[in-house]
Order: sequence, then C-alpha cells, then structure tokens
Amino acid sequence: MIVITTPTGRIGSQVLHSLLDAGDGVGAIRVIARDPARLSPRVRERVEVVRGSHADPDVVAKACAGADRVFWLVPPTPGADSVEGHFRDFTEPLCEAIERQGIERVVAVSTLGRGIAKNAGQISASLAMDERIAATGVHYRALCPPFLMENLLGQAEAIRSQGVFFLARTADRVLRTCATRDIAATGARLLIDGSWTGQGDVPLVGPDVLTPEGMARVLTEVVERPVRAQQTTVAEYKATMMRLGATEAWAQGLADMTEALNDQDFYGADVPSTPETAPTPFRQWCEEVLKPAVLA
Repeated sequence: MIVITTPTGRIGSQVLHSLLDAGDGVGAIRVIARDPARLSPRVRERVEVVRGSHADPDVVAKACAGADRVFWLVPPTPGADSVEGHFRDFTEPLCEAIERQGIERVVAVSTLGRGIAKNAGQISASLAMDERIAATGVHYRALCPPFLMENLLGQAEAIRSQGVFFLARTADRVLRTCATRDIAATGARLLIDGSWTGQGDVPLVGPDVLTPEGMARVLTEVVERPVRAQQTTVAEYKATMMRLGATEAWAQGLADMTEALNDQDFYGADVPSTPETAPTPFRQWCEEVLKPAVLA
C-alpha cells in the first residue's frame, strides 16, 4: 500500500497519476485529501481516500494503517504563524506513524542545500524535516530540487502584460532550475521500486546553466515578444508576499531563504546537473507549460 499526500497539488497529483499509469502492479494506493471533491473521477475510482490534513495525527494514522510506502510533501502555507512550527506540525504525525505502524519507505520533497544552507527560512525547515524523518530509521529518500520552473507560472500575467518577471536574484548569476514533472517522475519511480534501502538525497538539477537574464532570453524567443528579468530587493519581495496575504513570519522566512540563496549560492552554477533525475530543459518547459499560460 502506497500513501500519497497532496494528491491535488502540483507535484503530488503528478506522482499519483504516474502511479496510476504504471498499472495494477503498483498495488493499492491511498491518498490524504482535505477536499476529496477536487480529485478527478479517475482518481476517486481507483484509490482509497482519507479525508483530512496530513498534519492531523489521527488522519495520518488512519491513512498509514497497513501501508508500507509514503510520498510526503509539506504544503506551503503562507498563513502559517511559524515556518519551523509549520514543518514540525506536519512532520511529527508522519514520524509517529513510521515508529508505530511499520512504514518501510518514505519519499519526500525537500531541497538542495544540505550542509550548506544556514538561516535559510523554508529551506532550513525542509532540511530539518529530513533529519527528523531519517532519525526514525526508516528507509528514506529526500528529493532535492533547486528553483522550481513552475514558480514562474505565478508571473504569467506580468510576462503577458508587461514583458517582465521578477526575481530577487542577481540578474547575472546562475540560478539552477528543475521542472516539477521530473520531481514527480523520480518520486513515482522510487515508490514503485521496493529494492532500495538506507537514507540519502536525490538531487534533481536540470540541464540548464542560466542566469535570470538568460531565462529572459529564452522566454523572449519562446513567447515571441520581449521579456526581461527585473531584480527586486529582498525587502520588496517580503512586502509583496505580505501584500498577497502571507503572515509576517512566513514572508520573513521567504526573505531569509532568498538572502541565503544569494549569499550561499547553493542553487548556483557550481551545482552539477543530474540528467538521470531532471532531464527537462528550461526551453522545453517554457514551450509546453509557461507559453500556454502566458498566451491564455
């Protein structure tokens, strides 16, 4: 039995559909969903649904009964009062289930930066999540991408109407990227494969070595209109997040994360690409995903 969290989210839904596409050999699948109505009819017909949040110990215990594998993702919650507390509130119920219910393998979405990232907001909290799960002794794989290409989808309107996207990253410094499809494909593959043991990171670094300016050049060619990258300050980024509804604590975490990325550069040019786990080029993703969103 495989348990899937965030089955309607950007990554979790792709993991789930990859498992369903793999056929009956995958075994039974159970999902934890706050709103089961958001699941497609195909999903509802083929999986067992446990309604609720995977921050709820009772929900996690129910979902993990008889299960041996879990796909884990702590959802970003801009309304959270504490970044560390948010990750802890989700992680502890999983660790209790591992220790009491015999979960054998966990595949979770984390981040690059282990051993490097310091005072890095949500990144530090994610890495602490890995350490807590690993401490249970469960067989564990942390999926570790850098900047997600899908982060640009939230700026489709600005690209369309203003020909600009905003990043709090120096325009001439490389920012490594990854498409969520590659995270999901790797996660599904690990969930299907019952042979791996131990604990470790799985880097997911796309093939491109692009600065924000380089990304803008690719976008200009793909959407066939001028697009530029505009650097914002960390303070401006924090203010924007708060204006969009984030709590002061969540926005400060994002600001700390951005400063750490710029200062410590663990998403930078020195990070090697991993074509076996993250093969999707930025241009291909722009053509297939971002361009339709911009032109919609």
